[in-house]
Amino acid sequence: QVQLVESGGGLVQAGGSLRLSCAAFGRTFGNYAMHWFRQAPGKEREFVAGISRGGTSTDYADSVKGRFTISRDNAKNMVYLEMNSLKPEDTAVYYCAGRGGVVRGLASSMDYWGEGTLVTVSS
Repeated sequence: QVQLVESGGGLVQAGGSLRLSCAAFGRTFGNYAMHWFRQAPGKEREFVAGISRGGTSTDYADSVKGRFTISRDNAKNMVYLEMNSLKPEDTAVYYCAGRGGVVRGLASSMDYWGEGTLVTVSS
């Protein structure tokens, strides 16, 4: 069992930066590929980024490539999402999620979810 708690969301102007954090509570954090998803009002939840169990492999949605960076610290049971050059269309609730096995950008394949943190980018 893994509990995930996100933090770091807030209001930022377009072009700005935010760093999201996800704290994992459980003894087997290193067994899970970790992901960030987001959901904007009226839209489906979408994949943002994923990182492998050891942190050596990452994957990103095309919309965030070159702007967002996912990382993890298995010693601290933490996963991060560094977001730069933010755009109004990045406004959404951001969710941390984990699954056993490899990174997979499919929400239905996740085993655990956090409650989400709101990111609002003003124009």
